Amino acid sequence: MRRLAALFMLTLLGACSTVDDLSPLSPSSSSSGTVAVRAPRFGDSKPHEWDSGAPWNYAVHGTDVSKYQTSVDWPAARASGISFAFIKATEGGDRFDEYFNEHWARTKAAGVPRAAYHFFYFCTPAAVQARWFIQNVPVDRSSMPPVLDMEWNPKSPTCRLRPDAATVRAEMATFLEIVERHYGKKPIIYTSVDFFDDNELSTFRGYPYWLRSVAGHPREKYGSHPFTFWQYTGTGIVPGMTGKSDINVFNGSEAAWNKWLRQNTR
Repeated sequence: MRRLAALFMLTLLGACSTVDDLSPLSPSSSSSGTVAVRAPRFGDSKPHEWDSGAPWNYAVHGTDVSKYQTSVDWPAARASGISFAFIKATEGGDRFDEYFNEHWARTKAAGVPRAAYHFFYFCTPAAVQARWFIQNVPVDRSSMPPVLDMEWNPKSPTCRLRPDAATVRAEMATFLEIVERHYGKKPIIYTSVDFFDDNELSTFRGYPYWLRSVAGHPREKYGSHPFTFWQYTGTGIVPGMTGKSDINVFNGSEAAWNKWLRQNTR
């Protein structure tokens, strides 16, 4: 009788189960690890009064770092809502950010998708700068596309050159083509409002843009120009990060973000 009862219970359990119930979840069946916290609202030491288009209406937020952020507690930052990071790697043709390797390794260990960025220097040819970036940033298929940071640097102690717009765009094209060919991913362009306007970057299409706009939504500052990322503050407060932090959003829903990651981190 005991044997019959046991067989009966197994039959009932089998009727209530499916193959999916008994199988482990595959990575593609869960979005955990892609969005840390949906639509987080970080503190800010100098907040902007958003009349419309507030950044906390976006689902996915991230940060960008360089040597000035020193060591970051990336698990804490991720737990607070940091879902991606842009990490400074190089500048010009001879400067390497001393915290790049640490940020690069620790973001990956914490499960934070990241990209390396290069700060452009107008007194060194673009091809030289591209080779310097390639020399210092490893090919990692799991990373996001590389980033070219284009902005004026009037406080530079060594180079305050401001080429004409046509020259700027030509140099950008050279750098982007070399880097894309090496990493196999279309790079992202970061820029500010004044640089965008001065160099007529509304005509420079074909690349995803990461736009800085800390005093208004990008549509107010850049018109209808498309953007993938928006840097909305440089004075944010992020757990795990010391001092003022840059905070960004992805321009899309959580589902769009997961799709973008799948397409750009392989």
